[in-house]
Amino acid sequence: MNTQKYVVVDIETTGHSPAKGDRIIQLAMVTIENGEITDTYTKFINPRRTIPLFIQDLTNITEEDVADAMTFEHYAETIYEKMQDAIFVAHNTNFDLPFLQAELKRSGLSKWQGLTMDTVELVRLMYPTAFSFKLQDITSELGIPLESAHRADDDAMATALLFLRAKNDLESLPYDTLAFLHKRSFQLKSDLSRLFFELTQKKRSAQSDDFDRFQGVPLKARTIFEKDRIDSPIPRDWREGLETVFPNFEKRPSQYDMMATIENALNEKKEVVIEASTGMGKTIAYLLPAVNYALDTGKQVLISTYTTHLQDQLVSKEGRMIEAFIGSPVRISLIKGLSHYIDLTRFVELLQSDDESYDETFTIMQVLVWLTATKTGDLNEINVSSGGQFVVDKIRRSHIRKLSKQERKADFYEFALNQARHAHIIVTNHAFLLNQHLSKKTILTNVGAYIWDEAHQVVQAAVSQHEKTFVYTQWKYIFGQIGSFDDKQLASALFETAERIGFSTVPEMLKLESLFLKFTALFDEVSGLIATEFTARFAHSRHKKNSALLSELSLSDSRFTEMLYYLNEWIDLSQLILQKAERLSEKTMKDQLTIADWRYWTEEMMVKAVEFSEIFVFPVIEEVSWIEGDLRSLPTSLSLYKRPFAVASLVDKVVAPAREGKAVIWLSGTMTVPANERFIVNQIGIPQHVPILKFEPPKDFYQGAHVYIVEDMPDIQHVSQHEYIESVADAVIQTVIVTEGRCFVLFTSQDMLRKTVDLIQDTGLLNDYMLFAQGISSGSRMKLLKSFQRFQKSVLFGTNSFWEGVDVPGDALRAVVVVRLPFTSPDEPIFKARSAIITREGINPFLQYALPEAVLRLRQGFGRLIRSKNDKGLFIVLDRRIETKSYGREFISALPKVKVSKVSLEKMVTDIEAWYNKQ
Repeated sequence: MNTQKYVVVDIETTGHSPAKGDRIIQLAMVTIENGEITDTYTKFINPRRTIPLFIQDLTNITEEDVADAMTFEHYAETIYEKMQDAIFVAHNTNFDLPFLQAELKRSGLSKWQGLTMDTVELVRLMYPTAFSFKLQDITSELGIPLESAHRADDDAMATALLFLRAKNDLESLPYDTLAFLHKRSFQLKSDLSRLFFELTQKKRSAQSDDFDRFQGVPLKARTIFEKDRIDSPIPRDWREGLETVFPNFEKRPSQYDMMATIENALNEKKEVVIEASTGMGKTIAYLLPAVNYALDTGKQVLISTYTTHLQDQLVSKEGRMIEAFIGSPVRISLIKGLSHYIDLTRFVELLQSDDESYDETFTIMQVLVWLTATKTGDLNEINVSSGGQFVVDKIRRSHIRKLSKQERKADFYEFALNQARHAHIIVTNHAFLLNQHLSKKTILTNVGAYIWDEAHQVVQAAVSQHEKTFVYTQWKYIFGQIGSFDDKQLASALFETAERIGFSTVPEMLKLESLFLKFTALFDEVSGLIATEFTARFAHSRHKKNSALLSELSLSDSRFTEMLYYLNEWIDLSQLILQKAERLSEKTMKDQLTIADWRYWTEEMMVKAVEFSEIFVFPVIEEVSWIEGDLRSLPTSLSLYKRPFAVASLVDKVVAPAREGKAVIWLSGTMTVPANERFIVNQIGIPQHVPILKFEPPKDFYQGAHVYIVEDMPDIQHVSQHEYIESVADAVIQTVIVTEGRCFVLFTSQDMLRKTVDLIQDTGLLNDYMLFAQGISSGSRMKLLKSFQRFQKSVLFGTNSFWEGVDVPGDALRAVVVVRLPFTSPDEPIFKARSAIITREGINPFLQYALPEAVLRLRQGFGRLIRSKNDKGLFIVLDRRIETKSYGREFISALPKVKVSKVSLEKMVTDIEAWYNKQ
């Protein structure tokens, strides 16, 4: 077989099943020989059946296109001949090849025999940080042209170019990486092992290259910042030259005022709170003065943000612009919490194993490729399957395992710490900065100022940082991994290893087994107690899924204490055995893997023991614990959560030392609400004397925005949920049709979102649109957002996380539809706990807590719409309470001064249509 010949195939069909009569309507083949495209072949094919309308919409192939075409039988022999002596390549071979085989068989030809290579599998491996591996997504990310997706000719050519690009990039990998990949490639679903074999043979052996190595695994070379001298700090006059570097820069007096305020705070070591509305150019307004301060004083500035997107933007995009502006290098480093980073030793240990599932094998291969490219070692960069997430979690850095001197030299977290010590600007996230142990880290010794961007999220970050969980299925999974001696699981392997090489005695191992059996039996007992109480609590509930504060259940803590005692005894003994095992030098690779796995699961049990203790045995007064479960599947469905409901003291532990002679600047686009300006700052614990300064964009910034309040929507309190959802679905459908898509539809309930989307799909009225729904469509928030932006006619249905932190500039977003005012459910546990505290103080919890929180969230929702003064968009509120309730004016007054129309749905649709025609 000529392994240098590939035939890249793409087909368009009437459906997914040739057995049910579906047929090919277009076929394209691109032949590659010796790295060059040598032939293309494309044909429309008459399927002798109707092409469904949704297929016509998807492919833009109509009945007219195939009317004069021949049937597949006419082309079958030519197609079969082109596939001979070639490797079959497709973007999802599991669809294209079986379909093609079925058509060949129907045409009387024998089954095609040969190797296959799936470019989905190939690009998932070669580009593990890509947000999506769909053909139009990955080609767009790599800059490969694809004019008409879902047309076989364009798709086949794009796939061919993608294959050549990935093959070329694979060839650039170091020999060691290719050898590791080749060893595992026999477990892949397509015949990529042949490709790896060819490439390793081409390189033949390890050659000198530019990669570092850790125990034989190639890593991208990294260098610590050099202490270069900078003689040209930023010009003092902020108004000069910015437009030469920053694209689409507009001179905004308020932005300059904000720069001056921040410069003054930095120099005078003040604490200030700044609210900078959308369109202010907030990031540049604080980054420029921060860099200037660092260069002038030699002191570092630490910038903390909430979202990963902003962190990356500060380090790369904004940082490069600042360098271009001042004409000198600026050292900006990024550091995150320890668990973000890979544990290289643990990964090398996994690399020695060969007993893995497909997902585990593939994820290990992805990590090998990623290590040749990553500068950060942040595992969150990798896009792995749900099955591969287990591998990623196993190779995260842990506070528990201490590194040797040799390990620290290669460790990514240690590298990030060193970069931070040499940086002008340190960028991190709120969770890292709120870590109580951070004050002991030496990276803070030269920090002269703290800037908290997205400061309104400090509350959420502090809550999440201190969250503890008890999830029944997670505990059971860990028990299953460890197992008893009779289960032939890890405990049995450890016993056999200990007995053979002598790091533990038989009585010691039997005691370990006895403790394991005791605490797992007690776990079943306490889970049963919780399930019984939970069932009794909701005996008369109409709902199967419920939640309750743990304090609402009558639980005796004696069995919980007893379980914790045996669990801690097991952990202590397990750690002792591990210490003795790791001191022995004479161990086989299999022994090392067994011990490493045991160490991992011991560490997991240590984390679980702390969580169990803090939830059930030693609860903290200022924290709330609650339980969730499904009455149909107890105790399996049990989940318990513990979170702080007041975070001021947690924040103060970090910020108090900084207030002693350093600048502290809090920044956000939404730091206040009209009726309670200090709502957020009081939660964070910012002193009353610290001023809140507001900077607004130019008056005409929001001129393209229009707010509609639909006044003939039903009152949800007076109709059934189904009737209300029907009205919501109708309003959304009419809005989408008149705006031609590009809409966000924001919900406060996942249940209502799901039911609304289901109803809309059932009507078929939006079949021409791409609908993306959080919790229904697969993928992360960022993946859904990018998919939404890719299509002209698209709608995104989202809940909490889409109310803020999402940037969709220009015509990519035309309308935001608010289904319900974003109040937190009164049954939400933290809300209940806070409300109870506020009520005991004689304060109305609705006015002082629920309302300002909802108003703030609505402001954030509006902020998704207008990102520049040229943006135009509609903000549509379907919840009549904004008009009928006395508190409605709080929501209206919190929005920018834009035109507000209270109209019927019919009038709104007519107005929007006229408005768009005018545009």
